[in-house]
Amino acid sequence: MVRHPARQPTEAVAVPLEIGSATPFFTLANQFGEVVESSSLVGGAVVVFFPFAFSRVCTDELGQLRDNLELFDAAGVTLVAVSVDHKYTLRAFADANDISFDLLADFWPHGTVTRSYGAFDDTKGYADRVSYVLDGSGTVRAVVSSDHGQGRPIADYAHALSSVEAAL
Repeated sequence: MVRHPARQPTEAVAVPLEIGSATPFFTLANQFGEVVESSSLVGGAVVVFFPFAFSRVCTDELGQLRDNLELFDAAGVTLVAVSVDHKYTLRAFADANDISFDLLADFWPHGTVTRSYGAFDDTKGYADRVSYVLDGSGTVRAVVSSDHGQGRPIADYAHALSSVEAAL
């Protein structure tokens, strides 16, 4: 009997950015093909990484964000969501689910921005469920995350925003 050594991962495991970290600059297209730069997210932002448009959990989760936009508006932050889906997929998803905030396509090169934020699962090829609350200078002030099969509760965003309100 021949035994083969266990396969070792060829990529490093994603490590989310830590609180206090500066975030990497990015330029991505939104669901309308418009260019969005991270430097345009003045006054603070919540950057939500999600695996796939049209999946059950992502549809529910982004629907909750849509239904609670006043939470983000009241905190004075811009809400954006990032996926490795193509911008045309994100447009269809936004239209089907009445989503008005920017959905950003990290499609090609596949997951480059998502990787730079420590939110890419190399073994599965898509984004982890990680969200960052950023202050106006792009510094991470809070992190909201959950397992792949579970959406991040809106209460976690409310808690994160209230806990860092002074920094925003």
